[in-house]
Amino acid sequence: MQKFIVKGGNQLSGSITPSGNKNEALPVLAATLLAQGPVILKNLPDILDISIMLELINSLGVVVKRIDKHSYSFDSSRLISSKPDPDQAEKIRGSFLLAGPLLARKNSIDLPAPGGDRIGLRPVNTHLLALEKLGASISQKPNGIYKMRTSGLVGNEIYLDEASVMATENSIMAAVTAKGKTIIYNAACEPHVQGLCNFLVMLGASIKGIGSNLLVIEGVDELSGGNYNIQPDHTEVGSFIGLAAVTKSEIRIENAGVKYLRMTCLMFEKLGVEIIIDGDNLLIPKSQKLTISKNISGGIPKIDDSPWPGFPADLTSIMTVVATQCKGAVLIFEKMFESRLFWVDKLIEMGAQIIICDPHRAVVSGPTPLRGAKVSSPDIRAGMALLIAALGAKGTTEIQNIDQIDRGYENIDQRLKSLGAKIERVRD
Repeated sequence: MQKFIVKGGNQLSGSITPSGNKNEALPVLAATLLAQGPVILKNLPDILDISIMLELINSLGVVVKRIDKHSYSFDSSRLISSKPDPDQAEKIRGSFLLAGPLLARKNSIDLPAPGGDRIGLRPVNTHLLALEKLGASISQKPNGIYKMRTSGLVGNEIYLDEASVMATENSIMAAVTAKGKTIIYNAACEPHVQGLCNFLVMLGASIKGIGSNLLVIEGVDELSGGNYNIQPDHTEVGSFIGLAAVTKSEIRIENAGVKYLRMTCLMFEKLGVEIIIDGDNLLIPKSQKLTISKNISGGIPKIDDSPWPGFPADLTSIMTVVATQCKGAVLIFEKMFESRLFWVDKLIEMGAQIIICDPHRAVVSGPTPLRGAKVSSPDIRAGMALLIAALGAKGTTEIQNIDQIDRGYENIDQRLKSLGAKIERVRD
């Protein structure tokens, strides 16, 4: 196991570029299984979740070749298996994205329940119901393995009982080569879902309504190949905005993917964070007001997440840390995952003034000086939030279980060092 030793309280400066979007890269990697021609993907983030996904699809018979650190080629013309390694598949939630493509290509898949962050129940019922609508029969073995079979997928109308990102992505991948028309109602429309759709259209899929919650898909006989660039990670951009605010630093974020940041910028502005847009780049000035804007009625404002185009749930942890350094009080309302605020006690140990109302709501009052402490990263986003808090705190912080951070943020310690951060990776 490794840990970070962070000496905080120092201003940072310089430019940083976000990695490719992990949540787009994972479904796009799964979708390469549908391609009958060669595919080249660029701007893949070099992180643990992507490495595991590459191993999984390679074990199924996909010929995977590394071009450079962030680019790979794929030849999926000869799939030999529909049984991903269960030990590897259990490590990441993204492994469940193999269900749709393998049902489409091999008519079967044996897949364990997905792993990933423990931020709530995160059931897969919506995935299963959608795939059943397209003609899959699904049962679960006593060992937890989902056994999925079909004699051929057929288009249908699918009403998702929740706007689940991964269930939408599985439905799309299963439908693009199914016979006939598929209509997906209440579809998720996050940037990474749009990216998957654009990738599939490039391969020859027929998808209408991209960017909306109603998708109409006409099945095609097969998909070809092509080259595709993964979009910048808007969650990582939000993390860097929070880093600049907490450390009172001037940071320029290059190639930020500004078109997907409207709600993120709006919520940061509610906390008094100034963001200057320069083309597709962002500049976070050193001098910040950091005063929380009260509601017109004088009540405590809230930062709450919701499906796209609402505020991304993955940034609620970052906003919680930023709020500790802002003048005033704000309600953090995490509606989507019932365990996502369970890391806040670690922030309280660092000096934050936070009242945890229930599993979904916390009131943050500030500004409060943070101090170094010994903490552990419970999941990807909370881990990054703790790292930001450590860089803004006085003294030294030890962050354990940093494998969680590495799952979502590429080479984060070295990239932050380039901005002047004092952070060391050591073996525990």
